Amino acid sequence: MTTDFSLFGGADSLDEGRGRAPRRVFAPKEGENPNVHAYQAKPMDPKDFLWVMTEEPHRTRRMAIMKAHPEVTKLMGHEPLTKWVVLFVVSLQIATALSLRHTSPWSPWFILAAYVIGGTANHNLFLAIHEITHNLAFKRIALNKLLAIFANLPIGIPYSAAFKGYHIEHHKFQGQDGVDTDLPTRLELLVLNNVFGKVFFATFQILFYALRPTFVRAQTLTKWHGLNILAQVIFDYVLVKTFGVRPLIYFIMSSFFAGSLHPCAGHFIAEHYLWDGLEQETYSYYGPLNILAYNVGYHNEHHDFPSVAWTRLPALRALAPEFYDNIPSHPSWPMVLVNFIRDKEVGIYARAKRMAKGAGCPSKVAKKGAEDSDSDSTDKSE
Repeated sequence: MTTDFSLFGGADSLDEGRGRAPRRVFAPKEGENPNVHAYQAKPMDPKDFLWVMTEEPHRTRRMAIMKAHPEVTKLMGHEPLTKWVVLFVVSLQIATALSLRHTSPWSPWFILAAYVIGGTANHNLFLAIHEITHNLAFKRIALNKLLAIFANLPIGIPYSAAFKGYHIEHHKFQGQDGVDTDLPTRLELLVLNNVFGKVFFATFQILFYALRPTFVRAQTLTKWHGLNILAQVIFDYVLVKTFGVRPLIYFIMSSFFAGSLHPCAGHFIAEHYLWDGLEQETYSYYGPLNILAYNVGYHNEHHDFPSVAWTRLPALRALAPEFYDNIPSHPSWPMVLVNFIRDKEVGIYARAKRMAKGAGCPSKVAKKGAEDSDSDSTDKSE
């Protein structure tokens, strides 16, 4: 049997490759085809992020796929099923919250329900808002924004309007420091770059994603921000006034678990952190948890074509296997959390960054994002 030394970071002997962590990412058809595998490269420098001069990879691959498969445009467009899934999950959360109104929040049953049912349901609503942000539930932008505000209700804290602006910029300016707020800051790198810091980060992921954007740069507020806040405040007030504070505690606790050490929450780290020394900026996951998460695991596919709805992302991958079947992917979201904490070769530093284009880029982007947010025409942003 011939040894594939590429699996040892390009070493010339087995001894040279020993002592490193096992590979964490794998090519989709690895094992079936001996010529398909994910390489393991030299470990990154843990003292800084990976600064790159190249363009983000998705625009180039999108153009190549559209040239090779022009029929890909047939997969684009909204998905009518989304609104019904949102209605079901919101109803489930409200029903569960009300059923627990006489149960102490310190009760093991309350906490278990908030983790198993609430954490899974609110994580699903996080990703429903993500899907709706790309205007993939209705043809009209206004209807998408209203549905996002509705999906936001069981989360307990208003964020859908702000998320839209930041997330569209994440697609347009992926990896650009000071613009893409998905990126960790240098302060996070300095404070959390150890095993205890990684445990803290993984446990409180939701707080980092909620608070980091406000520190990196502020958004221009729009009428949709105001409507989002107003709807959430009224909903929370009526809920507490009518049924007491415990249903709201359930919603908040569910949101915390949804973005903490929850099996589905592994996708936050899986999507854009660098693994095995590779400079690959985006990773997909094709496992069963996609059923609960609007197929967000198809993340390379999603970034390549943000206008393809969640139900058609598997079809996109099947349409262009020559582009996707040779890209390393994650076999498990839960193990991403485990490996992120215990693997010394990955940490807060394991993100690719590039300098923002133009000194005034952040402010210009913020202004443009506000204009896009108030537009009632079809959103063509990627």
